[in-house]
Amino acid sequence: MLTLLAYSMIATFMALIMTNRMSALIALITVPILFAIIGGFGPQIPDMAMAGVKSIAPTAVLLLFAILYFGLMIDLGLFDPLIRFVVRVCHGDPLRIIVGTTILSAVISLDGDGSTTFLLVVSAMMPLHRRMGINPLILPAVTVLPNAIVNIAPWGGPTARVMASLKVDASQVFLPLIPAIMMAIAGAVLVAVYFGLKERRRLGVITMNGESDEEARIAADAAGQGVVSRSPALQLFNGLLTVTILVMLIMDVLPLALIFMVGFALALTINFPGIAAQRERIESHAGSVLMVVSVVFGAGVFTGIMSGTGMTTALAESVVNVIPTSAGEYIPLITALLSGPFTFFLSNDAFYFGVVPVLAHAAAAYGIPPEVIARASLIGQPVHMLSPLVPAAYVLTGLSKVEFGAHQRFTLKWAALLAVVMLFGAIITGAVPVF
Repeated sequence: MLTLLAYSMIATFMALIMTNRMSALIALITVPILFAIIGGFGPQIPDMAMAGVKSIAPTAVLLLFAILYFGLMIDLGLFDPLIRFVVRVCHGDPLRIIVGTTILSAVISLDGDGSTTFLLVVSAMMPLHRRMGINPLILPAVTVLPNAIVNIAPWGGPTARVMASLKVDASQVFLPLIPAIMMAIAGAVLVAVYFGLKERRRLGVITMNGESDEEARIAADAAGQGVVSRSPALQLFNGLLTVTILVMLIMDVLPLALIFMVGFALALTINFPGIAAQRERIESHAGSVLMVVSVVFGAGVFTGIMSGTGMTTALAESVVNVIPTSAGEYIPLITALLSGPFTFFLSNDAFYFGVVPVLAHAAAAYGIPPEVIARASLIGQPVHMLSPLVPAAYVLTGLSKVEFGAHQRFTLKWAALLAVVMLFGAIITGAVPVF
C-alpha cells in the first residue's frame, strides 16, 4: 500500500509540473500533504513537514544570501569585463557563445557547489544570450549538463555521500570513473555544438565591424537593471572579496551559508554605507530571492513527508524485491540504470543512504565489491540535476527566467543521453563491469 502510494504521489507530482497545471512551489506543498492524508498519516503531517523544512533550512539560508551577494555584484558591474571579453572572443557567433558557456560552467563547477556555478555562469552569460536572441532554454541546459558531470568529483555532494554510505574512498570510486566522466564532458560540449549550429542557422552571425567594445557594452547592459558605478579601488575590493569567498567555498573552512552572509554584509556596507541605499539594493533582489527560497522550503515539505511516512524506504525495497535471483550478477548495471530515475524522484540523501546500501548488500552475495556499486550509483547524476527536489535547480531556472517544467522538458533527453555516454564509458573501461 505504501509503495503504491509513493509511486502514485510521484507520478501525480511530475504530471502536474511538467504539464504546467501547477507551479512547482504549490505542487511540492500540496501533493505530499494530500497523499499523506490518503495514507492515513494526517495527524503526523505537521511534524513530518516541519522536520523536512528544518533539514533544508541551511540550504535555503545559503541560497538567500548567495543570490543577494551575486545580485549585488551584478549591480556593481563586477562581471561586465568578462562579458565584454566573451563578446570579443565570440564575434557575435551563437555557436561560440553556447560552447563557451558550456566550458565556463564545467570549469566553475570544480568548486563542487551547483548553486554557486549557476549564479556565476548565468549572471555572466545571460545578457549575452539575450542580446543575441538565443533560445532562452539553451542557457540553463548547457549550464546544468556539465555541472552535473563535474559534480561527481569527490568533494561534490553525491560522491561524498556514497563514500560515506558504503565506507569506500575516492581512489576506489572516483579515479576509475575519470575516463567515463571525461567522455560525458565531451558529450556535453558536443550537445552545445549541436545547439550552437542550430542557433547559428536561425540567427546568423552578427558582424562586429570594428565595434566590438560598443557591442560588448550593450551586451553587458542588456539586463536593463543599470550598473551602479564604483571607483576602481572599490571594484578591486569587490573582486578580491568574491575570489576569497570562492576559495573559502572550495576549502570548506566555514559553513557555506555563513560565508555568504558575512560576504554580503561586508560588500553591502562598504559599497553602500547609507541605510536607504542598502534597503534599495536588498529590495531590488527581493523577488528573485523569494521565488527561489520559497520553493526550497516547499521541497523540504515534500522530502520530509516522503521520509516520515516511510515512502522512501518502500520505494527502495520495491526495487530490490523485483530484481530476480538470476539477475544478481547484473546488479551493477541495474544500479547504474536505476540511478537516473531514482535520484530524479528522490533526494541524494535518500538514494545514497537508503537505496544504495540495500543494493550493495544484495550485490555482496554475488561477490560484487561495494566500490563497484558506488561507481554505478553515480552514473545517473546528469538526470538528478533536473530533479524538482534539487534546490539549486530553482536557482538556475529563476536566474534564467524560464519555467521549471519547460527546462525539464527541453533538457531531460540530453541529460539522459549523457548518462548513457557515461555508462558506456564506465563499461568499456571496466569501472562498472557487466559480465
